[in-house]
Amino acid sequence: MKLNPLSATLLVALAVALTAPPLRPKAAAATKSVPHFEVDPNWPKPLPNHWMLGQVSGIYVDSHDHVWVTTRPRTLDNNDKYAALNPPQADCCVPAPAILEFDPAGNLVQSWGGPGAGYDWPDNEHGMFVDYKENVWVGGNSEKDTNILKFTKTGKFLLQIGHHGKSGGSNDTENLKRPAGIFVYPKTNEVFVADGYGNRRIIVFDADTGEYKRHWGAYGNKPDDNAPRTRLFEGPGPQQFNTVHSVRISNDGLVYVGDRVNNRIQVFKPEGTFVKEGYIERKTSSPEGTAFDIAFSPDRQQRFLYVPDGSNKKVQILNRETLEVLGFFGGHGGHGAEQFFHIHSIATDSKGNIYLGESFGMRVLKWSFKGISSSVP
Repeated sequence: MKLNPLSATLLVALAVALTAPPLRPKAAAATKSVPHFEVDPNWPKPLPNHWMLGQVSGIYVDSHDHVWVTTRPRTLDNNDKYAALNPPQADCCVPAPAILEFDPAGNLVQSWGGPGAGYDWPDNEHGMFVDYKENVWVGGNSEKDTNILKFTKTGKFLLQIGHHGKSGGSNDTENLKRPAGIFVYPKTNEVFVADGYGNRRIIVFDADTGEYKRHWGAYGNKPDDNAPRTRLFEGPGPQQFNTVHSVRISNDGLVYVGDRVNNRIQVFKPEGTFVKEGYIERKTSSPEGTAFDIAFSPDRQQRFLYVPDGSNKKVQILNRETLEVLGFFGGHGGHGAEQFFHIHSIATDSKGNIYLGESFGMRVLKWSFKGISSSVP
């Protein structure tokens, strides 16, 4: 039987349809698992004695889930501290002491700090760390703050590293210059310092004696104070740090460094060998940068990395292994419960809750962990 051209075409099309592999549905967009948080507007509890926080420049959670805060009493002006004037001009307020310890419920446990015999208290408090022996470390970022201090948890002075007001730059092995972040690594009993407002390095000392061990700059390079602080928003990154603001060491022994104004996190081995880097909102050109501080999720693998991004008013959530930004919370500026005003420091507790310190906002915030949720990018 002879087929007309139209019938022949239809038969060929049917044969192709019957022999072709079955059509598969289009793949769904990939999802990402990210932690979810909600603000706790009632944390911490009101302070006693009409105390008021100054700028909050450091925060850390110890092994008991107690939250330690460094505040700057001297940043409160007369309008904030009428009750501290002589004679008092109102019932409120009085600057709170520089070091505050809160329990998990937000109750104040103790407070101390300030100038004393045998050590040089910082001119402008910056940074807070509680080590595995429950000692408290404090630094400062004023022009003459070239040292860090170590105390017992009740405020007894133990050690000073560096001489106040003396600095030979980023390759000086005795003094610091406006250090920003501190971390004590239990495995080696070494204190790692993000020596980054004045200098451009990570420097390491023995945590008991203060003996110098080593230091390095970006990519493991030798720090160079004469190198330009040019910011690069694409392509290869700057070869020197630009405001080394934070340092943390993960459970698997990697050193995470917040290179704040370069908008990046760099990762090293403890001896200073460069491993990898990741950028956070790299196109941000504000003078403050984005990589303010670092905290890990509390699971054994520490899957997530949390970075307060003061310029973009967000807490960025990263995959710790890849340094990919998975999401964020915040994103709104202001002084409300769910708004941020210059978030500066961060810490996590054993339950996954996040605590934030605002410097110019002069407050401490708690965001409660509410589990892992999926999101589509």
